[in-house]
Amino acid sequence: MQDAAPLDTSEPSLGRNVPEFTVGELSTAIRRTLEGAFGRVRVRGEITELKRHSSGHVYLALKDETAKLAAVIWRSAVPRLGLVPENGVEVIATGRLTTYADRSTYQLVIERLEYAGEGALLARIEMLKKRLAAEGLFEAARKRPLPLIPEVIGVVTSAEGAVIRDILHRLEDRFPRRVLLWPVAVQGPGAAEQVARAIRGFNALAPDGPIPRPDVLIVARGGGSLEDLMAFNEEVVVRAAAESAIPLISAVGHETDTTLIDFAADRRAPTPTAAAEMAVPVRLDLVRDLEQRRARLVSALARLLKEKRLRLERAAARIPDLPALVAAARQRLDDRSARLDQALPAFVRAKEVALARLAARLPHPREAIAARRARLDLVAQRLAARVERLLERAKDRLAALSPRLDAVSYQAVLERGFVLVTDRAGHAVTRAVEVAPGQKLALRFADGAVAATADAAGAKRSPGEMTTPRQERLL
Repeated sequence: MQDAAPLDTSEPSLGRNVPEFTVGELSTAIRRTLEGAFGRVRVRGEITELKRHSSGHVYLALKDETAKLAAVIWRSAVPRLGLVPENGVEVIATGRLTTYADRSTYQLVIERLEYAGEGALLARIEMLKKRLAAEGLFEAARKRPLPLIPEVIGVVTSAEGAVIRDILHRLEDRFPRRVLLWPVAVQGPGAAEQVARAIRGFNALAPDGPIPRPDVLIVARGGGSLEDLMAFNEEVVVRAAAESAIPLISAVGHETDTTLIDFAADRRAPTPTAAAEMAVPVRLDLVRDLEQRRARLVSALARLLKEKRLRLERAAARIPDLPALVAAARQRLDDRSARLDQALPAFVRAKEVALARLAARLPHPREAIAARRARLDLVAQRLAARVERLLERAKDRLAALSPRLDAVSYQAVLERGFVLVTDRAGHAVTRAVEVAPGQKLALRFADGAVAATADAAGAKRSPGEMTTPRQERLL
């Protein structure tokens, strides 16, 4: 880029000597200058405004107390970063400065990330620990017991180094078992993903498949710095350990080292060697324990048999002579049988005598029937006489009431020439004003009844006047 001469406002004609740029030329010149002056830089700051685009690129910003710097991680550089970027984590970003002409801004193109000191790592680990603990991944209720004697042990560690040799040597000393090794990188880029993939791979094995499914897993690594152990603090590893259906022992680092996988594992071992000791018991100790148990069992059985034999002997001493008991019982049975043969005929004879005496006192049935029949005839005669007297009194009373009934009967009135007038419903009509013109009436005489119809003129007469209705003979 050419150096521009100072602009003197007192001489407008000199302004024509200032170089003229297009927007694109100026942007290009600025970018070249910036990239030339800051070809490769390391910037320390806290990650903020992290965004992962669907294209695979990652956009973020680095900030400190005084400023903020926009940054981008291209998709091709993401697998080689060295850590997973997260908001709030202080990092050291390595990359180059460039410009974004569309927005007239400058940004850092990040090629690698590393944690900015142990304090930043511990803060990140503590933040992740609280979040996973809130989800219940570290609950004691999730812990599974280890099998006493596993048939197959799965080990997730590096194929090289002293860790796998220590585990195999310790298993050989204590209780030789079949060991399946899933080799992984235990630090550096991609180590966390390899460890998580190994744990899930062991769990995916079929119990009856060609490769046996382990009964217990050991995830192991030797000691190192906090940065070296960071793969076992990654969320993907912790979740894989918590989801494992196979009991898992975490043996990462030395006794004083603690990683997040220790909280999600079913057991934590201070060293890989201690993990092997947790996985299997000491075979000689088991043999000795079995021998002691066998000896105690034999002694207990012998003591029990002795006690039972003694109780049996005491019980046998109290049992009487069985043949003598049977003979005495047989003799008593013979005696009872003989007495029964004599007692039965005597009993029958006694019952016959008692029955004869009772029969002598009983009357003959024909005599009882005759006496009952005589009493019944007497009762019948008395009842017939009483009924006849009641009928006579009823006839006399009826004869006395008949004249009185005839005296009050309307039939006697009809016999004297009077007529009973009724309407079609059979109700007596006693007043002329109750008769409507053309109304159907019935006239009852002493010897019968005739039908009649009232005329119009008759309905208007006074009640004292004579009404002569037209008569019709009732059928």
